[in-house]
Amino acid sequence: MTIDLLQAMQHADSAFPSGGFAFSQGLESLASSPQTPRAAEIANFIRVQLALRWKTADRVALAHAHRAAADLQAVAAVDHDVEASTIVELLRTGSRRNGMALLAAHVRLRTPRATEYQAMVHRGEALGHLAVVQGLVWQGIGIAERTAIAMSGYGLANSMATAAIRLGLVGAIEAQRWVASCLPIIAEATETPVDNDELMSSYVPFSEIAVMRHERQPTRLFFN
Repeated sequence: MTIDLLQAMQHADSAFPSGGFAFSQGLESLASSPQTPRAAEIANFIRVQLALRWKTADRVALAHAHRAAADLQAVAAVDHDVEASTIVELLRTGSRRNGMALLAAHVRLRTPRATEYQAMVHRGEALGHLAVVQGLVWQGIGIAERTAIAMSGYGLANSMATAAIRLGLVGAIEAQRWVASCLPIIAEATETPVDNDELMSSYVPFSEIAVMRHERQPTRLFFN
């Protein structure tokens, strides 16, 4: 049990080379609006991302990819479902970039099936979306599905809180309060089973509009 916990901590750590520091999920666009959002509004923005996008879409994709890890064609099918269900271009591209950064790290770590899946992406047979890659590589190193889901949710909450700090919207202590407020959402989602035929869905129009606005900004710290 102890080694499993330590392994999960290692791969969920923000220091792990996955490229997630380059993405704000629309938070930078909100920060540059004429009326800078209040801290409580930003905290709620992060919780909504978890409840209405990550839980219902990314978590589902991760679970499906984790279960299908031995069949890379099936993993690729999940990858294409993520692509088709993500409307905003910057979110699609960001997910692919982040996923490929994580996949490249696991290729160098010699995680089972990482090299083969990277080759499929390069051939155009797969896309490398983040949630799919998380399910694939974390299963490959022996992390259980529920733990992988918890890692994914925590990683999103932590990366968005870190983005808020880098944007000067909040201090480190307040950001940790936000992350703590997200933990019940992540825990509940982790304990909720994902059906084998469950479809991905999301409803975060405010975030999607912010990301589309972000694309037109003349200067940007984050990709989206």
